[in-house]
Amino acid sequence: MRQPDTKADEHPSVGELVSRASEQLSTLVRQELQLARTELAEKGKQAGRGGGLLGAAGAVAYVAFMVLAAAAVAALALELPVWASALIVSGVLFLTAGALAAAGRKRLGRAAPPVPEQALDSVRADVAEIKERAAR
Repeated sequence: MRQPDTKADEHPSVGELVSRASEQLSTLVRQELQLARTELAEKGKQAGRGGGLLGAAGAVAYVAFMVLAAAAVAALALELPVWASALIVSGVLFLTAGALAAAGRKRLGRAAPPVPEQALDSVRADVAEIKERAAR
């Protein structure tokens, strides 16, 4: 019987090393793509919420405009206190619309730019690690 070569058993062949590196790189790329997908999905949710708030601001502004029109009618038909109160209500609704618009704009700002920053940082770290290990 032939004795196994202990040196060959301790060190894998170049082909095995290349195969392992290829598998590990493939796994790494899949993981980075999954991270990028997750990050972009989160940014999409933020953009959706911001758009919803802007839509709500538009709806409230529309109601405020209708109240303002009712205030003009009331001013012609009734005495001062009625239309004055209608103007106060419309003013409050316009302030509400402004607050909703500001909140929606802020949410949209969080979602921009739609770049998977965490994934890019992770890829940069991976590349730096590979370069460092290759230099050894």
